[in-house]
Amino acid sequence: MKSIADKKKKENIIEYVLYMYRMEDLLRAYQFEMEDVNAYVLGHKNIDKKDKEETQVWLSNMVNQMEEQGIKEKGHLDDVQEIVGQLAKIHWQLLKEDPDYIAIYRKTQAHLLKLIADTKEGIPEHEIQVFINTLYGVLLNKLNGRKIPLEIMDAAASFGDVLACINIAYMKDFLTTDK
Repeated sequence: MKSIADKKKKENIIEYVLYMYRMEDLLRAYQFEMEDVNAYVLGHKNIDKKDKEETQVWLSNMVNQMEEQGIKEKGHLDDVQEIVGQLAKIHWQLLKEDPDYIAIYRKTQAHLLKLIADTKEGIPEHEIQVFINTLYGVLLNKLNGRKIPLEIMDAAASFGDVLACINIAYMKDFLTTDK
């Protein structure tokens, strides 16, 4: 699991963020009981001993971070949200200088406004968080076998297009600066 996160972080930062959200929820589902995670999650994984030990340490560290940051019930790790903030900065930069990106982004507007209008809890800080939350919601619904409304799938598709562009820009910067 840790090796998957490491690979995603190097290859597709959007997938990394979504994966980390899933790991946070996994730990919540097991109420932060590492014995249960070890027995029911890592015990069923067909991974070698070294990877299993690294993953146990990694998940234990995540538990500690989530407790320290007060996000045991909801919320996301600060370092993951810092990446989301970086993605938002890339988004704003692309809006200033890339006409192709602007054209792709415009396709999200109707979906974005509807989702913001329908939001019952606090509105996210920026659009990129809305895009990521939507994709994560779709992922969770698919994992749980729930039907996803067509308008949400359409929104997720347009948001995914924007995030793909942002990912390319992020990874290009990542590869040239070795973050």
